[in-house]
Amino acid sequence: MIRRYVVLGVVWVGCTAAWMLLGATLLVRSGETSSALVNEVHQLWGPPLDQAAPSAQYTEQRPREERRTVYDASGRPHETTVQKMEDVSIPLPLVSTRARVSLALEHRQTGLLWFPTYAADFEGRYVVLNDTPVTRAVTVSFPLPARGPIYDGFEVLDEKGQALGAEVDGGSAHWMVSLGPSTRHTFQVRYRTRGTSSWSYRPAATGGSVIRDFALEIRSTARGIDFSPGSISPSSVGADGAGWRGTWEFRTLVGSAPISLELPQKTNPGPLAARITFFAPVALLFYFFVVGLLAEGRGHRLHPLSWFLIGCAFFADHLLFAYLADHVPLWLALALSSAVSILLAVTYAQWLVGWRFALREMGLAQLVYLVGFSLTFLLKGFTGLSITVGAILTLFMMMQVTGRRLRADVPRAELVA
Repeated sequence: MIRRYVVLGVVWVGCTAAWMLLGATLLVRSGETSSALVNEVHQLWGPPLDQAAPSAQYTEQRPREERRTVYDASGRPHETTVQKMEDVSIPLPLVSTRARVSLALEHRQTGLLWFPTYAADFEGRYVVLNDTPVTRAVTVSFPLPARGPIYDGFEVLDEKGQALGAEVDGGSAHWMVSLGPSTRHTFQVRYRTRGTSSWSYRPAATGGSVIRDFALEIRSTARGIDFSPGSISPSSVGADGAGWRGTWEFRTLVGSAPISLELPQKTNPGPLAARITFFAPVALLFYFFVVGLLAEGRGHRLHPLSWFLIGCAFFADHLLFAYLADHVPLWLALALSSAVSILLAVTYAQWLVGWRFALREMGLAQLVYLVGFSLTFLLKGFTGLSITVGAILTLFMMMQVTGRRLRADVPRAELVA
């Protein structure tokens, strides 16, 4: 019997080596294509968008002292101070922000990876104040969220709805206005574009700026929105039909933290298949343990070659799933690969132990430890707990089965002794 278990262990080690190789292959496939696919998706749908608040500044000449070394007639050096006039850009405060953006989410699969792409419809109304006592020639800049994407319907309007002569250069739109003392400049910006994965808004034009009279509304066609670490949490959130809506409202806020959303991410088949594959030896170990004890109790002694072929049937599930997941939906790939593996094992085992044992004991065990353990990887945060509960229940069941058989096989006098 010991020799049989040693051979069974050798079979398990061989299957484990095959799974490790397959898992490494999946990681390489996902890793090698990840950066290329990310660049490809960003070129097609745009990168993560990061919209910053507009800024306004005027230029003023101010004196600046400069230390210079001069030489007298005898060639001796002397330090002197020279005043020079230079242009200095001085910012004007942004005193009001009313912005909204709608994000239409659409997941797109490329290879073994899913990408949350979206169409963004942005509109913002801003007010800049000339808080100086003189008239200023002010340059207003509105930074675009990213370089590369196409901006459809981009326009800059004044408070009367008339187009301002904005020029786009260096990733920002610029225009000039003349503002009298304590005069406000109200303008509106609209555009439509596309992005991937996340959307951010930086309400402070410069680090540590005071944010005044701020209101931002974000709507998404999908729920499950997450917030990036270090970002500002919303003032209120709620459902918007089948989608999501969040608002940020501040009367006065000091800080430079952004507002940043992470779009819902679908489970990527490549990394999921790799995790399931690396865990497959544990599932096979449970299967060998349960089926081996049950077969021994029924008087079925399987040849080591039979155990090896059953292990190959287990391996067929992960091999088929690994190369099927990027062609069909995830649930269908799991169902097809599991069905093929169970069919291989049961139809082979029925020649050795009969249909009843093959279907009831072996088929059910394979359904639990192959399919059930694989499905636990879809339960984020509960995989370890689910497998632990399964292991404890397996131990309980085997203790009851073996205890009952030992009690039936051993005379009562020996049990008492």
